Parts: sequence; structure tokens; C-alpha cells
Amino acid sequence: MNHKRTRPNWFRIILLCLLVLGGAYVNRYILPNQPQLGVPSPTPTRASEAFITEAEELFKAGKLVPAIAAYEQAILSKPDNPAAYIALARVQVWAGRYPEAQESAESAILLNADNSMAHAVKAWALDFQGETLRAEDSIKRALELDPNNAIAHAYYAEILIDANNNGTGAIGGIEKAIEESNIAIGLAPDLIESRRARGYVLENTGNYQEAIPEYKAALAINNNIADLHLALGRNYSRLSIYDQAIAAYTDANALNPEDHMPDYLTSRTYATIGEFSKAMQFAETAVGNTPTNTNLRGNLGVMYYRNAYFEEAVEELEYVVNGGFTEDGDPVEAINLAPNNSLVAEYYFTYGLALSRLNKCSEALEIAQSILASIPTDELAVENANEIVNRCQQNLEQTPTPPTSPEPDAVSTESLDEIATSTPTVTATP
Repeated sequence: MNHKRTRPNWFRIILLCLLVLGGAYVNRYILPNQPQLGVPSPTPTRASEAFITEAEELFKAGKLVPAIAAYEQAILSKPDNPAAYIALARVQVWAGRYPEAQESAESAILLNADNSMAHAVKAWALDFQGETLRAEDSIKRALELDPNNAIAHAYYAEILIDANNNGTGAIGGIEKAIEESNIAIGLAPDLIESRRARGYVLENTGNYQEAIPEYKAALAINNNIADLHLALGRNYSRLSIYDQAIAAYTDANALNPEDHMPDYLTSRTYATIGEFSKAMQFAETAVGNTPTNTNLRGNLGVMYYRNAYFEEAVEELEYVVNGGFTEDGDPVEAINLAPNNSLVAEYYFTYGLALSRLNKCSEALEIAQSILASIPTDELAVENANEIVNRCQQNLEQTPTPPTSPEPDAVSTESLDEIATSTPTVTATP
């Protein structure tokens, strides 16, 4: 009752209030903007040059996909550098990512419309997409901007060869390609592109023996580019040096196991030398890599036929003739018969032969009639179409017992050897 009441300490109360308000401010406005420990920064912390150096080393090691990722990081770090887009585009072409390479080159052109290399790499990417006319326009612009651009001369040589092969080339295109490849070698003999272009010109003019040293010279610069090993293998195959061709394809496959081309070419090579069991195994692997590729399905069908798996052959070759869907529901486009396409012709007549062996003659005769009407000048296809008709006539007379293996003369191995490399040739002396 008599306890004396103490007066409040207003100074302490005010100080505590200020501390509370200060803590609330820090918690709401300061801490959210501070980087958290163990959480990466939302923006690149490395310099663009560091990513580019890393990408170059990855490219030298043949690690194309990681190199692409490193160049993309360099662009994120410094998006206004056209050189990074150009370097990215070049690697994307080597990796077979042609539309992406075109886009990267076009981004470089937006940043600098007078950059010769940007136009050159765009041309190269267009060429690989079969757009040789647009590619020629781009490469000519590149050489207008820099007549001494060795890589542009190399690309121009390849574009001229491809234009000739697809029927869009001008008169004198082969001679011009030979000239451009020699200019590239003269300007920069130590560039991969120069050596590859020279090898490509020699290969496509039938000079396989001379093409091999050029591809080897390119591989001496960088031995980890799968495309160069494939090119080397093609030329060995043309010279019937099949063991070295297969070795080259194996090297390419080791560098890029997800690419179907090494397995496909290995399959064709084994078929050429009559080892159809091995050919079938590699054909199956190729289809596994790219199930929607109609050409691979056709090749697998041929190899099934050569191993007397007639039902499986029909299943695969039907994709070529009628199209269809893969096991995962992805579409596979049919391929129509056309003159001067011995590969597709082979798929069609093998399909008809397989049907005739299964006594499905109504379908088999349709294929034979289609061949005779569409490609009457293809002697091999016509010969096999007539064989389909003969077999079906025999089937009407008696029900044959299916043989354990197809007759050797039913599908000419000459066709297989011809298609072991997909590069057309012309006669010229570079």
C-alpha cells in the first residue's frame, strides 16, 4: 500500500521501439535483396571470354554439345558480341544442328551486317539444309565483304558441289568449285574447313585416292570431329578398302554415338561384303537412334530380307511405301519412287520381293507395276520387278516352301555397293 511507484523510463521505451521498427525494415526490405548462401547468382558471374575459351577447348576435344552450351553461356554474358554467335554457329553445323546454326549466324548479322564470317557460316548452314540457291547468295555476300576469307572460299566450294549434285548448279560449277577449294588451301592450308572442302571436291569428282590425304590433313588438325571420320570412311569404301572404311565409321560412332550415320554406313558396308548378319545389327542400331527416318527403316528392311526375315522386312519396308507411325506414335513419311534414286528403288523392289515370298502377291504385283511404270530405265529395279512377277506366277501354280535364305541374284549386291556411300560423283580433274 505504501510502495512508491517508479516513473517510466521514456528513453528506454523509445529506443526499444526504434530497434523493433529497424528490425522490421531490415527483414522486409534489406534481406530479400541479399544473395543467399549456396544459391547461384541469377546472372552469369564469369566473363564471356572465359566461356569462349572453355568452348574452344571442348571443340578441340570433340565435345560438340558441351561446346555449344559454353558458347551459349558466353552469349548470355555478353549478348552484343557477334563473334560468339559466329563461333556458336560453326560448332552447331559440325554437330548437325543446321537450323540452329542458321539462326545463330543471322543473329550475328543483326549485330553486324558487314561481318563476312557471319554471312559465310549462314551460307554453310543453308547448304546443309539443301537450300543451295540461298546459300550461294549468302556466300557471295561474304566474299564481297572479304575476298580473302579462306573459310568462305571453302564453303563456296562445297556449296557449288552440292548445287551440281541436286541439279541447281550452273554450267561450269564444278570447275568453279575446284578453283574455290584451291584458293582456300592457298589462303589457309592449316584450317579444317580448307582441307575438308578440298577433300569434298576431290571426293565428288571421283578422285577418292586424292581425297583421303585431304581428310587426313583435316583430322591432323582436329582428330575429334566425327564428320571427318565419316568422310574418310566414305572414300575408303569407294576404293573397296572396306576394313579401313569400317574403322573410320567406328571412330565416328565413338565420337558421336547418338548419330545414326556411322551405324547406317557400317551397315551398308557389311552388306556390300556379304556379311548380312552384321549389317542387320548395325541397321537396327541406326533405326534405334532415329526411329522416324524413313531411309533407315528401308535399309533395315533390306537387311532383314537378306537374312531371310521376310515378315520383318515387309514391316520395315512398308514405312517407305506407305508411311506409318513408330512404336511411340511418331510419324514416318513415305518416299515416292523417282528416277535416278537407286536407294529408294532398292527399297521398293525388296518390299515386293519380300511380299512375293510371303505369297502376298496382290500387293507384290502392285509394287512391280509401280516400278515398271515409274522408273522403266532403272535396269536393276526392272529386273527385280520382273522377278516379283515370275515368283507370283510360280505361287499360282504351287505353294512353295519358304527358303531359308533369299536367292543371291534377287537383290544385286552391286546396288548395295553403290549406296554404301551417299555422295554422288561427277567426272573431273581438279
